[in-house]
Amino acid sequence: MGTLSGKIAVVTGGNSGIGLSAAKIFADEGAQVVITGRRQQAVEEAIAQIGAGALGIQGDVADVAHHDDVAQQIRQRFGALDIYMANAGLNTITHSAEVSEAEYDAQFAVNTRGVFFGVQKLIPIMRNGGAIILTGSLASEKVLDGHAVYAGSKAAINAFARSWAIELKFRCIRVNVLSPGPVDTAILEKLGLPFEQRGPFEKAMAEAIPLGRMGQPEELAKAALFLASDASSFVTGINLRVDGGMALL
Repeated sequence: MGTLSGKIAVVTGGNSGIGLSAAKIFADEGAQVVITGRRQQAVEEAIAQIGAGALGIQGDVADVAHHDDVAQQIRQRFGALDIYMANAGLNTITHSAEVSEAEYDAQFAVNTRGVFFGVQKLIPIMRNGGAIILTGSLASEKVLDGHAVYAGSKAAINAFARSWAIELKFRCIRVNVLSPGPVDTAILEKLGLPFEQRGPFEKAMAEAIPLGRMGQPEELAKAALFLASDASSFVTGINLRVDGGMALL
């Protein structure tokens, strides 16, 4: 039996990158996995990769009604929830002087508002002893060029986790943040990094990371599994940096 056998897990943004890798490892460890994503086709393709009876719900985490829909579907299908990984995120690298209102609003809508109301709507159906994992970022602690808005939106996640860890202590629901450093995912393409610049970019990242390389989505997924499972049964309110030591430099 897997470490998550009998558990119901929801992963937002579970159709790619860290979210998809986490969904896969949760399913491999016996959980019934439900992922959410904005694009129906991407959700369906991810479901095929996850297997194990995984389910997908299309929607935008910035829309509070979407979280109501997810909660209702989980309640109807499974009765309750054990693991909620608020992973969906958006990053636009722009210097502060050039940030538009639309860029600012979009990042806070997904990274902050989406996390807050997702947790708010899912807590009522979460079983006592459940686990909430919020995907944060190294940027909330370390200044990165062009990341001011993103950093601010992710810094709020750390405050949410501390507050919720106390608010939910009587239900023994653990709330933790998983903060990745640079990870080799499709987000590099989404940020507009041309293929020919990948080599120099990865070399620069390796030089900035004590372990000498970017992280892999599977490594973040293993950390998420730790926070989701009983292996972390005495851990709540922490910010777990999985960054190859980059925050130290």
